[in-house]
Amino acid sequence: MDLNSASTIVLQVLTQATSQDTAVLKPAEEQLKQWETQPGFYSVLLNIFTNHTLDVNVRWLAVLYFKNGIDRYWRRVAPHALSEEEKTTLRAGLITNFNEPVNQIATQISVLIAKVARVDCPRQWPELIPTLLESVKVQDDLRQHRALLTFYHVTKTLASKRLAADRKLFYDLASGIYSFACSLWNHHTDTFLQQVCTGNEATATNSLERTLLSLKVLRKLTVHGFVEPHWSVEVMGFLHAVFERLKQFLECSRSVRAENVCRDRLEKTIILFTKVLLDFLDQHPFSFTPLIQRSLEFAVSYVFTEAGEGIVFERFIVQCMNLIKMIVKNYAYKPSKNIEDSSLETLEAHKIKTAFFTYPTLMEICRRLVTHYFLLTKEELTMWEEDPEGFTVEETGGDSWKYSLRPCTEVLFIDIFHEYNQILTPVLLEMVRGLQGSTNVEDTSAILIKDAVYNAVGLAAYELFDSVDFDQWFKNQLLAELQVSHNRYKPIRRRVIWLIGQWISVKFKSDLRPMLYEAIRNLLQDQDLVVSINKSCYIYDFEFRTDQFLPYLESMFTLLFQLLQEVTQCDTKMHVLHVLSCVIERVNMQIRPYVGCLVQYLPLLWKQSEEHNMLRCAILTTLIHLVQGLGTDSKNLYPFLLPVIQLSTDVSQPPHVYLLEDGLELWLVTLENSPCLTPELLRIFQNMSALLELSSENLKNCFKIINAYIFLSSSEFLQMYAADLCRSFCELLEDISTEGQVQVLKVVENVLKVNPILGPQMFQPLLPSIFKGILDGERYPVVMSTYLGIVGRVLLQNASFFSLLLSQMAGELGQELDQILSNMIEMWVDRMDNITQPERRKLSALALLSLLPSLNGVIQDKFCGIINISVEGLHDVMTEDPETGTYKDCMLMSHFEEPITTEDEEPPTEQDKRKKMLALKDPVHTVSLQQFVYEKLKAQQEILGEQGFQALMETVDTEIVAQLQEFLQGF
Repeated sequence: MDLNSASTIVLQVLTQATSQDTAVLKPAEEQLKQWETQPGFYSVLLNIFTNHTLDVNVRWLAVLYFKNGIDRYWRRVAPHALSEEEKTTLRAGLITNFNEPVNQIATQISVLIAKVARVDCPRQWPELIPTLLESVKVQDDLRQHRALLTFYHVTKTLASKRLAADRKLFYDLASGIYSFACSLWNHHTDTFLQQVCTGNEATATNSLERTLLSLKVLRKLTVHGFVEPHWSVEVMGFLHAVFERLKQFLECSRSVRAENVCRDRLEKTIILFTKVLLDFLDQHPFSFTPLIQRSLEFAVSYVFTEAGEGIVFERFIVQCMNLIKMIVKNYAYKPSKNIEDSSLETLEAHKIKTAFFTYPTLMEICRRLVTHYFLLTKEELTMWEEDPEGFTVEETGGDSWKYSLRPCTEVLFIDIFHEYNQILTPVLLEMVRGLQGSTNVEDTSAILIKDAVYNAVGLAAYELFDSVDFDQWFKNQLLAELQVSHNRYKPIRRRVIWLIGQWISVKFKSDLRPMLYEAIRNLLQDQDLVVSINKSCYIYDFEFRTDQFLPYLESMFTLLFQLLQEVTQCDTKMHVLHVLSCVIERVNMQIRPYVGCLVQYLPLLWKQSEEHNMLRCAILTTLIHLVQGLGTDSKNLYPFLLPVIQLSTDVSQPPHVYLLEDGLELWLVTLENSPCLTPELLRIFQNMSALLELSSENLKNCFKIINAYIFLSSSEFLQMYAADLCRSFCELLEDISTEGQVQVLKVVENVLKVNPILGPQMFQPLLPSIFKGILDGERYPVVMSTYLGIVGRVLLQNASFFSLLLSQMAGELGQELDQILSNMIEMWVDRMDNITQPERRKLSALALLSLLPSLNGVIQDKFCGIINISVEGLHDVMTEDPETGTYKDCMLMSHFEEPITTEDEEPPTEQDKRKKMLALKDPVHTVSLQQFVYEKLKAQQEILGEQGFQALMETVDTEIVAQLQEFLQGF
């Protein structure tokens, strides 16, 4: 592409590409896409975006196309890669003049230079860094700023490279330029502070921008540029200087008005100082050891003493708390239980920590956290009063969460209390003792203090296990506080119910639960306490007893349902649905009399939540528990339920990304509890083919659903979908994990169980590969076991089809039929130990015995192996009756018995019952192996005669014969 002639054409097309008219825009984009691989195109783009007289939008687009081209075509190995000659020209042009007047374009140019540097610096672009270092020294403000901006982006990009050779290059770069970077930062910082003192706002803002950029460079060099930075005097000098500079900037912030343009950049710079310390601590904990004492002194001073009053701002407090937390929790600073196993560095750091966190310091931190930072603010109280539901979403961490300081203070409290619980437990308990009895409702300060202290006790519940008699506290004080109905006492009622939720899984007697349920029922009638109710699912903990809850079930469920209807925010509805789901799950079938209203409301809620997929996920979860609780009665939900399943599991519908996992679970429980197969339920299976093609983590549930259809109504289901399933399975088995193969094979095995005559014909295309897998000695035991189970079913229950399969294999492999049969039996006997399930082991014995009686030489030759497997099977299934001394087959089932379930057990589903009924027809459970062995041996004896049979028995080990005779006593 000739530069002179092409520039005008490319400029014209770029101009068209900035048009709002799609008729103009689309052809221009297509043309630019074609030019991407043309030699000289990027040189033209460089000329265009460095020409400051052209339209800004055109130049912006040129930069973007150039940047994208670097990603695609700059590397030598890339298809249509740029020539080395053009790249050399482009590199030179990019750093010729740092004078871009438009900030956004300047940033993009800096980023694209960094992208080139990532590939070429320093080997193909050794002049980049020296050029940048010279350019940041110039007196021209614009050039200096643009060079510094580029310097930062280049440093940031090079620091992110992780290969060992690249790391070595960056270490060399950092050591070479670190001194210069420090002096540059100090120069701009001093300049800014002087200008602030003189009140020169405009120049101060410019200097602050350079201070910020030079500090960003130093942050990358300090954190990523040294293997052992504590050995560098300059690095440690800079880090110590950070504390002094931080103090200067914090003091400086006093004089800068909040509305001042400079204020925002000033706060960003202060936060960047803290990020330097946090990043360095994270990457180099042992190098940070000399800074532990100073960091703690600094952070604690500004956050927990009067030193920070009037200076600190919220994000700075958060950063300081994070610094304290990282030091307290750092595993590098925790000695091993056996001190001798700890490194000297760890012991030194631990010593510094211990020396700092004295009793007075810890007590002050604890008290300030609880009585200052935990207090509800006026803004929070006003929001709660005006919008209780909105406050709930904010307080529990919704998307619009504004109070980032609160969770940070709570996490710091938890970590410090865990680390120093022996010191802090008495401090917190003393605070609790000072709050005995109800608080005066007129004393707002006292109410807020109590709320904060109760919050601390809840957060530290596990640490206080041995120190607090929570049961007595609940009976003697907390329960009474829940009953104080005054509106101003609302924060305490809310906090107490939350506090109980924190403690119920730690220490709370079962006998007290009815009293708690009574209190919760009362609270559910107080709409302003929606936040408390939203937390109430804690009542369904591990020690939940249905009999204790049943007296409250109707009223609780009714009130929760009313709450679900009244709340408006998506997050709140989700939480209430979760609580309702917990109730349904716990009481199971006993929910049936009370769910009518919910069943009628859910279709409306589903329709209203069309734009809220997470709420729809909560509805799906509720439906899952509803179906399980309703059992066969869930068929009445089908007009709503089945379209929901259809939508949730249709991969052509966008919502499936959110709904698929829960939709599959709902589909499965619907099938498991269905009394019969309806046409609509059968039709939904059309979604399955696409689901199997996904081969996602949901594949396991897909196979469970297929099995559920087979157990529900195999004839109708297989008649419609067997061919599609077989085709999908053949494709899956070519590219699926071992576990996935087993899942596919289990489906085939279940088909053969349910329909032993038609099943082999329906899945005939799969059987040769299974048979061949046995002959080849499949190396995965679990797969081999399933192969043998499938072939065993065919051999035992459909001998004529087995003969056809044997003939087919002989033809395909070019071997004699008897040779195929001999190899199969030999491999079966050899790999019997792969089969671990007793049912399959008995099936193998029955299947091989079904070859008898026979005059076939191969079968007689393998007679010894068949008897060995039969005796192994007898050992597996025969149990001795201690009274009569006789043996009986423990797997035999003669009739269906409804299982007796305890309160903690889920009642059997319809599918469980169907499996039981199927077992009553399964030879494994209807044929006595002992009887079968006897009858087959007797028949073999009759066709061979006594002498011939004895000769055959002599091929069996005498020990095996003795065991066989013992099992066959009485026949």
